[in-house]
Amino acid sequence: MSTIKRRPGRRPGSADTRGEILAAARKVFAEKGFDKATVRGIAREAQVDPALVHHYFATKEGMFAAAMQLPLSPDRVQAVLLDGPREEIGRRLVTMVLAVTQEPETREPLVALIRSAMTHEQARVMFQEFMTNALLYRVADQLGIPHLRVEAAFAQMFGVVMARHVLRLEPIASAAPEELVELIAPTIQRYLTG
Repeated sequence: MSTIKRRPGRRPGSADTRGEILAAARKVFAEKGFDKATVRGIAREAQVDPALVHHYFATKEGMFAAAMQLPLSPDRVQAVLLDGPREEIGRRLVTMVLAVTQEPETREPLVALIRSAMTHEQARVMFQEFMTNALLYRVADQLGIPHLRVEAAFAQMFGVVMARHVLRLEPIASAAPEELVELIAPTIQRYLTG
């Protein structure tokens, strides 16, 4: 009889451990929503050590963004908004959103999530929790902006994405991104900094 001692800790990663974690994350986020899902719970579902989850995805927010195939992580959004003069935040935000939604490979997962949130209660709750707690309020707190102002800026940009890529309203659907930046950025700036 062989007495091979196994090391405690995480199970060795398979060829697609990252994929297994993402599948587990999608399942747990769908069942529990963003706020109630935990890294430990996702690790348990994937049958891996939580440290392995952190190895692939630094944070729960990063894991959500990857699992939902979101084109932007909260850290990336924060970096773009905080990297530059405060009086140009509106321009940077509008430019970033329009750039992300311009390309099909980054636009399509986002539009799919928006459509799901509009027709499926669990998807709506998950999207709402992620947008408010992991993204909008973190940015607002870091910039010292009231939550209502950040939500108003988000609502404006959400409307632009909906009009442009879901409803495909003309002429906004085919307008050049540069033209939209000039039109929308001052309003976003006013929401964010008064």
